[in-house]
Amino acid sequence: MVLHTRVCDILNITHPVVQGGMHFVAYSSLSAAVSNAGGLGIITALTQPSPEHLRAEIQKLKALLRTPNVPFGVNMTLLPTLAPPNYDAYLDVIIEERVPVVETAGRNPSAIIKRLKSAGITVIHKCVNIKHALTAERLGVDIIAMDGFECAGHPGDDDIPNMILLPRAKEALKIPFIASGGIGTGSQLAACLALGAEGINMGTRFMATREAPIHDGIKSALVSGTELSTTHVMKSLKNTERVYKNSASKQVQELEAKHPGDINAIRHLVRGENYRRSFQETGNADDSVWSAGMVMGLIHDVPTVAVLIERIVADAENVIQALPTRVVASGAYPTPTSKL
Repeated sequence: MVLHTRVCDILNITHPVVQGGMHFVAYSSLSAAVSNAGGLGIITALTQPSPEHLRAEIQKLKALLRTPNVPFGVNMTLLPTLAPPNYDAYLDVIIEERVPVVETAGRNPSAIIKRLKSAGITVIHKCVNIKHALTAERLGVDIIAMDGFECAGHPGDDDIPNMILLPRAKEALKIPFIASGGIGTGSQLAACLALGAEGINMGTRFMATREAPIHDGIKSALVSGTELSTTHVMKSLKNTERVYKNSASKQVQELEAKHPGDINAIRHLVRGENYRRSFQETGNADDSVWSAGMVMGLIHDVPTVAVLIERIVADAENVIQALPTRVVASGAYPTPTSKL
């Protein structure tokens, strides 16, 4: 069998696997590898310090694609900040470079979605609850990425895991959705399809690949970690983030307890430059606050992107094909005989 869903048709991809936008991770090398392997690779716009840097990164990605028509995407996250970047300038670059897919996230994206759709761009919007997903659907997005509580980064404040979130999305949405958060294996892909999703979005799992442009020390931490190796910070700021559990995140939690809601008390610990340095220079997994998902418990190696995607899809197909042999009609098993 070959796994093929509406999401594959909409995105023009071979496998229903999307690589999420990740700060200081989703550069052209990783994203091109995902797209070349039949998934959808995504580079992160705001990792780039300016719109022109984004243009250069998009052009670098295009040069790495096996053919010019291989699809790819750009992530545009609307940040909760008093000094927002020049989103319009970034959007200008995205449209001028004819990016086929954009993943939006964060605050209400209505203005951005209108511009993207007017330019003929396919839009994926990431949501952590059904209310926001329905709003995005009304705004005209093509695909929703439902992001469960298990995810790295920002899971929202409702704490709803994918076992509940995905079937609720199936009930509520008319457009297709993909599952995001805590996913990294073929059996999980099969489970997500059973719950109504038409593909998966992976972030943390793609960090532990050979093409991920991060230090081997971080990749080693992902492999050695377990499902218990993450924690939450910034809850008091209503901007909860799931991060790797280390001394830096513990210090943030201690400061939050003393100064709830005060970003200035923790700003020096949670600024992006800290984990950029960890990811790209030192490889020290303990000295910064960096996003990681509970899927760490299922990461046991650092394969190439192509091997990872091929393995996940093949395992999902095997799980689906094996189901009839594992589910039997009532009465098919012999009734145990008690011995008196």
